Formats: sequence, structure tokens, C-alpha cells
Amino acid sequence: MERETKVTRKTKETDIGLEFNVDGKGITDIKTSIPFFDHILESFSRHGSFDLKIKASGDLSVDCHHLVEDVGICLGKAIFDCLKNKKGIRRFGCIMLPMDEAEVTVSIDIGGRSYLKYNVDMEYEKINGMDTMAVEEFFKAVASNSFMNIHINKNTGMNSHHIIEAVFKAFGIVLHDATRQSANGIVPSTKGLI
Repeated sequence: MERETKVTRKTKETDIGLEFNVDGKGITDIKTSIPFFDHILESFSRHGSFDLKIKASGDLSVDCHHLVEDVGICLGKAIFDCLKNKKGIRRFGCIMLPMDEAEVTVSIDIGGRSYLKYNVDMEYEKINGMDTMAVEEFFKAVASNSFMNIHINKNTGMNSHHIIEAVFKAFGIVLHDATRQSANGIVPSTKGLI
């Protein structure tokens, strides 16, 4: 069963085309017009071994919020679409990941319920045109549209670049782990349905 999909979203604020393959090789082609956002999305994809193609434009003259959030909406929808009935997936993932002085913990449950716990403070408000506050909005959008629990905690760290990149790498790794399939093909729930 192929686990790949395409998602498009066009509003008055953004125009996004996204292609996602859960069982990819970490191949990326990402163009959002926000260089740091491209960088961390590539880190997510590479460390999760997902193929990810994004072409996105938006009202960056206002700020980056709409574009970052809407890419999160599209990625959340793509994750949900790729996993369909969730038969045989591991469902859970967790990692504590260091990047230089920063260390973050990310855990997820692909259990059909949307929830985000985001406990990440940062010293700097912007990194190369991207508001650091937009990271939380991105993950809210992913959680809401993938029907996933996502818990993100900063354990230590001063450098906002290191903190955010560690979060995206960790999310890629735990999503990879949680989406791997076993041979039994059983839905990982006592309810028999997710």
C-alpha cells in the first residue's frame, strides 16, 4: 500500500502545493520563500526519511504567520491521508535530542485525538525573517489536521536556531518511528479503531 499524497491549499493569504511520502528516502524540494523555514522542514524530512516537496507563497509582506501555519495545515492533512486506517503502525514515538547546548524532548501519539503541548521558550523573536513564535502555530496546525498528540519540551538551550532545528529533527524521527508498520496489520488500539 502506497503511503504518499498531495495536498493543495489556496486562500487569499497563501497558495500551497505539498507532496509527502511517509516511506520515502529524505528527498526534498522545498520552496517557501522563508529560508530558515525551508531549512528546518528539510531537517524534518531528512531525519524522518520522508520525501517532501513544497511550493508555497503567501503574504510575507504582512508577516510569516499565515504561510507557516498553512504549511502546517497541509502537512497535517498529508500525514493523516497517508496513514488512512492506521493498521499495523507503531502509533507512538518519543526522543530526547541534543543539538549543541540545546536539548529537546518530543513525543507523539497518532491516536486520533488532536492535542499540542508546547513548552519552548526562546530568547530571539526572529531568525532570518521567520518569527520564532510561528513554530508553535505550525505544530498546532499539524496536530489539528493529523489528529495527533504532539508534546514538545525544551529541556535546555539558549540558541534559538539550535532549539528550533532540534525540535524539527526530533519530530521527524518520532514520526518516522510511529508510522513504521508491523507485519500483523492490527490497529494499535484496544478499541480496534483509531
